[in-house]
Amino acid sequence: MTTIIDVARRAGVSPVTVSRVMNRAPNVNPETRAKVEQAIAELGYLPSTVARSLRSKRTRSLALLLPDITNTFWTTVARGVEDTAQTFGYAVFVCNTDEDCQKQQRYLELAVSQRADGVLIAPCHNDAAALRVLRERGVPTVTVDRRIEGWDVDAVLGDSTGGARALVQHLIALGHRRIAVISGPATTSTAEDRVTGYREALVQAGMPVDDNLIRRGQFKAGAGEALARSLLAAGNCPSAIFAANNAIALGVIDAILAGGRRIPQDVALVAFDDFADASHLFPFLTVAVQPAYEMGCAAARLLLERLAGAGPVQPAHIVLPCRLIVRHSCGSRLRTGGETLSLPLMVEGSKVEGSKVAGLNVDA
Repeated sequence: MTTIIDVARRAGVSPVTVSRVMNRAPNVNPETRAKVEQAIAELGYLPSTVARSLRSKRTRSLALLLPDITNTFWTTVARGVEDTAQTFGYAVFVCNTDEDCQKQQRYLELAVSQRADGVLIAPCHNDAAALRVLRERGVPTVTVDRRIEGWDVDAVLGDSTGGARALVQHLIALGHRRIAVISGPATTSTAEDRVTGYREALVQAGMPVDDNLIRRGQFKAGAGEALARSLLAAGNCPSAIFAANNAIALGVIDAILAGGRRIPQDVALVAFDDFADASHLFPFLTVAVQPAYEMGCAAARLLLERLAGAGPVQPAHIVLPCRLIVRHSCGSRLRTGGETLSLPLMVEGSKVEGSKVAGLNVDA
């Protein structure tokens, strides 16, 4: 088995110099660095990650805990985290919690036992007690897309309240007066932020808030379908529904179609988060889009700054703006009148009149 001593002999340097090259020390002579790298390549040397972590007390690994890695929003967040971490020589292991606090706890304990240098997490509950193991062990932590209460920790968020407000304002501008919202659990900050944005839009328009039109469940298609069915079965059903994420929206679509209704002719629909590339193939759903990739990059950079001792003194709370994309499902009409718009509105550089809605960029 090749050792660091073998590499040093081949390159004609000391083992300390080989170690400095592998650890990317800045003040190594370029010629020396080249000789060491050549020796490593020729001998096929692979350093012991266990030994290195014991010496440095770092594993150069990060844990990323997400609610649902089948959702394209979270997949894109993960890609942003991984791309940024890889740039700085860190590996990322991704854990899918399924919005299950017990499963989340097992993964947190695993991250601690495997000595992950830091944790990025979209917590399934807004109570900081669920992250006690990280706080007690002093593990650098960044929450992604969701806040927690009881622990002031670094966070990178999307503007859930502003995005929800913009979507509902758009429905109101189209003439809707009976608008429902289907959101996630009340114990998740994003779910409540989106209900808050919904309420704010109605109040600002001088419209009453009907609690019967506010439904909470899970950020899953099955929950969206069940809650939409109950809404549509009730008397005086809504003329428009705001789904608090894309998974809920899929369930709402199934419920509306199963009931023999049409979108948007009978029930308009808007949602938070897009469907990535699918939206270009069939531009249907009006959405408020969070910059998922940038959110992942920002969260990873913030955590890496903490690990390098270069972050801000106080916990940072970064809020990224959303973007409103108007498509077919809300019932918007072409300016010249005629058929309901069914072509993609994401045209680079094109803006609708009044290009700012609740602080959001509106693409048309």
